[in-house]
Amino acid sequence: MPFTVEAMVSLPRLSGLALSNDGGRLVASVARPGAEGKKLVSALYAFDIEGENVPRRLTRSAPGESGAAFAPDGSLLFTSERPDPDAKPDDPRGEATALWVLPAGGGESRLVAGPPGGVEAVAVARESGSVVFAAGTHPGTQNWEEDAEREKSRKDAGVSAQLFEEYPIRFWDHYLGPRERHLQLIPAPEDENRAGSPRDLIQFPGRSFELAGFDVTPDGSTVVTGCWSDTDDVLERDLNLVAIHADSGKQRTLAGDKAWYEAPACSPDGRYAVAIRDGRSTPEEMSDNTLHLFDLTTGESKDLLAGFDRWPQGPAWSHDSGTVFFTADDDGHVPVFGVELAGGEVRRLTSEGAFSDLCPAPDGLTLYALRSGIAEPPHPVAIDLRDPVSEPRRLGNFPELDLDLPSRTERVSVEARDGTRVPSWLVLPRDASPENPAPLAVFIHGGPVGSWNTWHWRWNPHVFVEGGWAVLLPDPALSLGYGIEALRRGWGRWGDVVYDDLMRAVDDAEGREDIDASKTIAMGGSFGGYMANWIAGHTDRFRAIVTHASLWNLEGFHGATDLGAWWEQEFGDPYEDLELYRKNSPHLYIKNIDNPMLVIHGELDYRVPISEALTLWTDLKRHGVEARFLYFPDENHFILKPNNSRIWYETVQNFIDQHARGREWTRPDLL
Repeated sequence: MPFTVEAMVSLPRLSGLALSNDGGRLVASVARPGAEGKKLVSALYAFDIEGENVPRRLTRSAPGESGAAFAPDGSLLFTSERPDPDAKPDDPRGEATALWVLPAGGGESRLVAGPPGGVEAVAVARESGSVVFAAGTHPGTQNWEEDAEREKSRKDAGVSAQLFEEYPIRFWDHYLGPRERHLQLIPAPEDENRAGSPRDLIQFPGRSFELAGFDVTPDGSTVVTGCWSDTDDVLERDLNLVAIHADSGKQRTLAGDKAWYEAPACSPDGRYAVAIRDGRSTPEEMSDNTLHLFDLTTGESKDLLAGFDRWPQGPAWSHDSGTVFFTADDDGHVPVFGVELAGGEVRRLTSEGAFSDLCPAPDGLTLYALRSGIAEPPHPVAIDLRDPVSEPRRLGNFPELDLDLPSRTERVSVEARDGTRVPSWLVLPRDASPENPAPLAVFIHGGPVGSWNTWHWRWNPHVFVEGGWAVLLPDPALSLGYGIEALRRGWGRWGDVVYDDLMRAVDDAEGREDIDASKTIAMGGSFGGYMANWIAGHTDRFRAIVTHASLWNLEGFHGATDLGAWWEQEFGDPYEDLELYRKNSPHLYIKNIDNPMLVIHGELDYRVPISEALTLWTDLKRHGVEARFLYFPDENHFILKPNNSRIWYETVQNFIDQHARGREWTRPDLL
């Protein structure tokens, strides 16, 4: 079966793997296009840990379900916008996301908590069963009834205005208001049909918990969470780590040392917490990331990964509290690692593939996870901790995820001008050969701190390979998985070092006999879109350029992006010194551009605002560059809706086929 856009879009998308406390049940969220193709709809499925049976669907509703988390009794908590069948006509929740529970023995799900502002994230105490969740509440309101009344009053008055007093005011695709993020605690339920009433951990938190991750100790007595430092100086604002006593609301700071602390995880014995520490950088020095351990009794802390030259993600504890498992990018893969608390030894537990959603089994012998790769979508696997060099065991899965792709994938590399190795993945049609060379599409990853190492739904090379293209996926300077020095090579040197690395990778690929060097295009999104714009102004070697959600004028970008102050860590204070902004800004080279360009952007993109695309579009048309602009009024930084994704792929493929392969331009039917 051809691997078309339609084939890819229809595949099930797995995320949010969760394991029951007894290790007997494994659940994940599975998303598919809805009946009309306007959105992805998710449901919870149970996966056979023995690997024999296909997944079994547990939930079903039009809005969908996600965010699975097990309670100690085996019941399954999840979030959904589904209506409550027992709600009164004046239910203040409306269509907001609520917290539900599915009993361990089966039966109907019931509503646990339905705040009018919706539920954002959930953590469950693995012994007591108390639940902590985040929910938005209007400032100054004492309870959900007051919050609902405030919202109703605003709607009745036709008021949508917001008054901001703190920075930032928006994030990715939404404004941070008018509600404030509260952490709510539901005490351990007395029985399966009755739960305690939710209450605020901190009654008036302001913006303290905005964007912060959190977890709860097994006995439910302590919540560990990120908390913004109390300062009006946006350059000094850090995400501290605090412990909150669940009964009294008393807070104590675990870490407040000019860093961001993310993804906190409490140990099963309740003594420790770990969190990822992202230090504050400067234009002169890029900081490193590591994993910090905190003793919740003594307050002592230490770096768990001193000397480990990779960036940790997704920490998860072994059930004996002796090991922290985590993943980290490494040379085109995302393997699983384990670090022992006693002695600090770090062991690599997997070889190839990109792993996520780590779920350690209580027997200490197995680690469940989702695994993917450049050539395989996410699927559940079991890792044998007694024999980590063995291939992970695939669990029962959806038959349609056993793909027969039209491609072959190679790992290639080239030497940078300073001798550094610059690796890439090269995905080729099976029949590419000297007699049948393939045109080359160069994909440039976003980030800029990122890597090509996993399956992509939005930038899938195999769809292009099905159309006859070879796809180069390079990891230039600023790519993850090659150590801190590889990142520092490109820090603040986007238009110099990163550009040169990319061109050398392209030179090497074009030198192959199975590649048609006369038909090469470049395309990228976010930082990759920035590089596409930079390339357009610095070389005419490419037949066409596709630039998605791209940075164009770095001076204007600083004030419009959601986290503008964060960018000063790399490029400095633009009010004092614009050198790095101007040295790296593509817009200053508009007069050099004569490559045909396809500009793509979503209106709801607040990370790279639509103003960047509008300015780029104006500049291209003002200077007579052949260009098209694909605009999505209902998408953000990422094109997520199935029908929009279809349009994205069709438009991009038609555009590059026209300019690199001489085919007639075909406008998509729905545009």
